[in-house]
Amino acid sequence: MGKRIAVVTDTNSGIMRDEAGRLGVSVVPMPFSIDGRECFEGVNLDAEQFYQCQREGSDIATSQPSIVDLGKLWADLLQEHDEVVYIPMSSGLSGSCETARQLAEHFEGRVFVVDNQRISVTQRESVLDALAWAREGRDASEVRALLEGAAREASIYLMADTMEHLRRGGRVTPAAAAIGSVLRIKPVLQIQGSKLDAFSIAKSAKMARRTMLRAIARDVEERFGGCRNVHLYVAHTHCADAAREFADEVSARFGGQGVYVDSLPLSIACHTGAGALGVGCARVRGA
Repeated sequence: MGKRIAVVTDTNSGIMRDEAGRLGVSVVPMPFSIDGRECFEGVNLDAEQFYQCQREGSDIATSQPSIVDLGKLWADLLQEHDEVVYIPMSSGLSGSCETARQLAEHFEGRVFVVDNQRISVTQRESVLDALAWAREGRDASEVRALLEGAAREASIYLMADTMEHLRRGGRVTPAAAAIGSVLRIKPVLQIQGSKLDAFSIAKSAKMARRTMLRAIARDVEERFGGCRNVHLYVAHTHCADAAREFADEVSARFGGQGVYVDSLPLSIACHTGAGALGVGCARVRGA
């Protein structure tokens, strides 16, 4: 009989409490500070409240989960499991992964923190893969090695509706943001590996969607060997109708293949604001 493995992730995966219960995983709510008040995504802060605060110009900052709460969760899980696999957001986007690694050192080799450099829909895919490998009898060390080995087997391209929140986060200069606002330029960002980086700019949302669709098609065909080897996603910040419409475009481009649609985590929305739209893919486990 294999080891009993508990899989844990954070809400940056897009997995909230209800879905976590259905999947059989534990989820750590990511904290935010809004005008000095501590809030938790999926607990006492929902997306509508977040975007309202953002529109009103509130001071919003992300932070890391409490190491006390995280340690207690792991300890509780280890009462009934042999090992824990913890899949936080990418170390390149937050210090929470490194903090978790340091905390894991106090658990006598029973907690395995994964840095497979993903967030949002691709991080969610990692959770599903971890569950499948655990069911197959892999131990936590093997699951971590497999996930970290597949770290770059995913892509996300993301259009921000405005440069304002990128300016506030220091990712573009005030001058560039001002020019972008006047010209209504749509920045296109990419997440491949650990970082959120600039990819391109477009003169309209329509052109940005075309840019992203071309980019993801190139990745699917050149990096992953065709759409049969990947799962496809569309993600958004507070623009569900536009996301569903874009998902139809993506599906049509790939011969009617299904596209999973989800909201982006609020940690990304801090940098993009509402109206962001993205497309992503991740290699199918074993493909």
